[in-house]
Amino acid sequence: MNQQPLHSVPPIVRFWHRVPIVIRAVVIGFLVFAIAGSVAWTLVLSLIPPPWSILAMVAILWVYWRYFRGDWWPDSTRAFRKQCFRSTSLPTKVWTWSLIAALTAAVLLQSILVVTFRIVEFPAEAWKLPYDFSALPVWQVWMLLVLAAMVAGITEEIGFRGYMQVPLEERYGPVVAITIVSVVFTVAHFTQAWAGGIIIILFAISVVWGVLARVSGSLIPGIVSHASTDVVNFSYWWTDIAGSFDKEPISQTGIDTHFILSLTILLALVSLFAFAARKTLLLRRASNPQ
Repeated sequence: MNQQPLHSVPPIVRFWHRVPIVIRAVVIGFLVFAIAGSVAWTLVLSLIPPPWSILAMVAILWVYWRYFRGDWWPDSTRAFRKQCFRSTSLPTKVWTWSLIAALTAAVLLQSILVVTFRIVEFPAEAWKLPYDFSALPVWQVWMLLVLAAMVAGITEEIGFRGYMQVPLEERYGPVVAITIVSVVFTVAHFTQAWAGGIIIILFAISVVWGVLARVSGSLIPGIVSHASTDVVNFSYWWTDIAGSFDKEPISQTGIDTHFILSLTILLALVSLFAFAARKTLLLRRASNPQ
């Protein structure tokens, strides 16, 4: 393939390619996430009333998905976009086990939160979403919450586990890449009032989703896991639409049956995720031995 002469490359492009890959990957990944995950989502909610805002955001997500998976102009970035989007075509057995791992990860996070808030008190006030849904019918609230979960799942997985993690994997390997992405992912959530008490949990779930992307070779299982997780988060932990957490910490109740059962389920889910992730990786390697 012919190389473009160095003197014909714009200075800004030459400068950008001299920037260390870790900085480039973090900047690009964060911008890819923010385009729809922060900027478009905020503007749509602010300017368009529901249910039209729901339709508008679905259309934006469709364009976002198509473009960042490698469709459309410019041709010069198409290969890079396809690479960062990872694969959308996997053998049936790989899909099956990757989705088992994905759904296990979604339940695992809820289990971690339950155990956490049996050890420390659940800060219900800090975890309330800053939106007033009282004027909306319940069906619109559910649609907004599900859409918000989809926006977070799609944009954060494409941005963090795709455009940020893929270049770092190529340069530094998966362990370093997943660690760097998880640190950035955790820091990116510091603006949320609820994040302060669960920094370690944020890092851990980012590692889980990073592993899922790596072993499956696809972003889709992580998107399914992330969106499923956030549907529960938005409807249960951050609002009371699907109920509320009312268990007291064990410092007040003592170690009771609920805590022991919750901890047992947590450990079982960790084991199941590790098994399903390993099975996914082995099946993917077997289907593509080269």
